[in-house]
Amino acid sequence: MRWYAERPGRLARQVLADVLALGWAVLAVTAGVVVRDGLLALRGPGESLVAAGDRVTSAFTGVGGAVSSIPFVGPDLARALAPATGAGADLAAAGREFGDTVAMLATGALVVVPLVLLLPVLLGWLPLRLRYARRAGAAVAARGSAPNLLALRALARVPVRTLTRVVPDPAAAWRSGDPDVVARLAALELSDLGLRPRDR
Repeated sequence: MRWYAERPGRLARQVLADVLALGWAVLAVTAGVVVRDGLLALRGPGESLVAAGDRVTSAFTGVGGAVSSIPFVGPDLARALAPATGAGADLAAAGREFGDTVAMLATGALVVVPLVLLLPVLLGWLPLRLRYARRAGAAVAARGSAPNLLALRALARVPVRTLTRVVPDPAAAWRSGDPDVVARLAALELSDLGLRPRDR
């Protein structure tokens, strides 16, 4: 495979397209990180709930322990405070669940946002570059060993108006094996890929 053309004009366009694709990929990853960080900032309320729930649980646990030593009514008072202790635990659990959900969404965003933004690169630019690399690699290999094959491809792909500028009947000249016509037709195919013709 050959990734880049030999002619300056085509080469410059390819390099520019590659730089733009790379820049877009960097922007896509950066956007994913920014969205993730923004979502992670939303964990603050959940952390506040956890802290508040832990304080409520700690306070009522302490009060329950203190009142349980009061004669006669202490154990009943401690049992009466138990639901408040449980409410604090529930509050803390809700805060943790909120934080876990936000963290999961943030991790998903880190993957999904760049992937969505990279779709034009993955579905547009990348297949075109791979197709060019395969075609150019095959053409470079055939340039030295199979100019007839390149001439045949030119006959099949190049517009008729361009072909008749080579000779009035390029197919007949190719069939007769005219080396000059074969070389010129092969040069048309190579030129379409931004490649130089074989040195004669």
